[in-house]
Amino acid sequence: MNLTPRQSEILSFIREYAEDCGGIPSVREIMARFGFTSPATVASHLELMEKKGAIRREPGRSRNIILPDLNKSSGRSELLEVPLYGMIPAGIPEGQEQEVDRCILLDPETIKIPRNAKTFALEVRGDSMIGAGILDRDVVILEHAQPRNRDIVAALIDGDVTLKRFLLEGGSPFLRAENPLYPDLIPAQELLIQGVFRALIRTQLP
Repeated sequence: MNLTPRQSEILSFIREYAEDCGGIPSVREIMARFGFTSPATVASHLELMEKKGAIRREPGRSRNIILPDLNKSSGRSELLEVPLYGMIPAGIPEGQEQEVDRCILLDPETIKIPRNAKTFALEVRGDSMIGAGILDRDVVILEHAQPRNRDIVAALIDGDVTLKRFLLEGGSPFLRAENPLYPDLIPAQELLIQGVFRALIRTQLP
């Protein structure tokens, strides 16, 4: 591929970012790295790089750059890009608005998640799920799916979000922590399941 020196620098930055940060840089992060004054300049470079086969882009996604050759050298399948929606309390439920923090790259074969699954990630805050091996600062991968009894879920209970185990007793759902210091959570009005736990990424060394 006949990339210009600047395009080669951008490609190297994208690769380094993906390997170091587990995600793809945003247009504004590329702007900041190279001192561009307009997103249009980045878009122009990316369009030309795509035409030359250096990258691929998926429409409708904010961080939509795909590096076709990122895993060819290691023989691994194409990585799955999962949006990280900030943090979720694993303790006392808290009100929270979900905004995309960044995207992380995962090997779907390693975490046993179908490529077409609707997944997202959340960073855990708190110790209410330590009995299930989920620690403060861990990242949980969740799927938009219907929960089964005893699934670990991200839930909206009476307007607040939390990470707990989903239980059904006598046909009535409620949430339970994996830490005896926390009480069961019984919905007064509503219990909405936002995602079902599928995988864990440990971010802190023991």
